[in-house]
Amino acid sequence: QVQLVESGGGSVQAGGSLTLSCVASGYTWSTYCMAWFRQAPGKEREEIATFDHDSRTTYADSVKGRFALSKDHPKNTLYLKMNDLKSEDTAMYYCAAPINLGVCGDSEFGYWGQGTQVTVSS
Repeated sequence: QVQLVESGGGSVQAGGSLTLSCVASGYTWSTYCMAWFRQAPGKEREEIATFDHDSRTTYADSVKGRFALSKDHPKNTLYLKMNDLKSEDTAMYYCAAPINLGVCGDSEFGYWGQGTQVTVSS
């Protein structure tokens, strides 16, 4: 059974940093797509970063240059390092994997973690 568990959220002042973690279990995702999404109250869910099977990363314009992905293969863990946080980064953050556990874009994201809250105060 595939499970994704996020951690690392919290409250931080604007300009601060946080690192989110997503631990995957039930499958080995080292060669497959993983992604981070976020959703703020009253807003649509936003895909903010992807880590593809070939280690290529993509970032939404809203976080480009401030957020960075990395992964630890032995730990089956994906990290999202968030720097220079802004109040508009306040949201629930989720990691996700494609329903077919394949490469990015091959299928919709069907596995989701429970989310971790990030709150940025100005």
